[in-house]
Amino acid sequence: MFLRALGAVPSYYLRYFYAHDRVVEEQRGAPSRADEVAALERDLLEAYADPALDTKPARLAERGGAFYSEAAVQLAASLLGGRGDVQVVNVRNHRTLPFLDDRAVIEVPARITASGAVPLPVPPLEPLIAGLVAHVAAYEELALDAALRGGVDRVAAALLAHPLVGQLDVAERLARDLVAANRAHLPWAA
Repeated sequence: MFLRALGAVPSYYLRYFYAHDRVVEEQRGAPSRADEVAALERDLLEAYADPALDTKPARLAERGGAFYSEAAVQLAASLLGGRGDVQVVNVRNHRTLPFLDDRAVIEVPARITASGAVPLPVPPLEPLIAGLVAHVAAYEELALDAALRGGVDRVAAALLAHPLVGQLDVAERLARDLVAANRAHLPWAA
């Protein structure tokens, strides 16, 4: 039913937005993905240190992003060869999605030329999807502002705009906790 209403095949990441309570329940008590990836990275770096290694370590498949390396090679080949093929890439919006700032970065099909990626026109997004895209874009803009100019209030504003937070008391608490935990890395928080 949801797929019919959506009118598209969604990315699996949408489950974090449209089934967040279920995802949180599934993850409750389990190690965080960050902890899993950190352990995996340590194992992979240890494997890569072996000069005899001549195949991809099997654990690399657990890292996620299985096809990013292939996509990166295809993109580099297209840019260097000016092939003019179409790939899904991140580009500046430049009026592709009229409800977003032109400086926003979007992921859309683009023609890849020797001079760069040129976004192709996309059909208007349905309100359900456009709303989520705008919501996340607002969060990203506010998070960038917080990163560049600092301030717990700016961090809280970004979190308040995020569709998975969206509650003032939660955003303020998370902002205080994030800044306190990362104070050593935030020159403005010293």
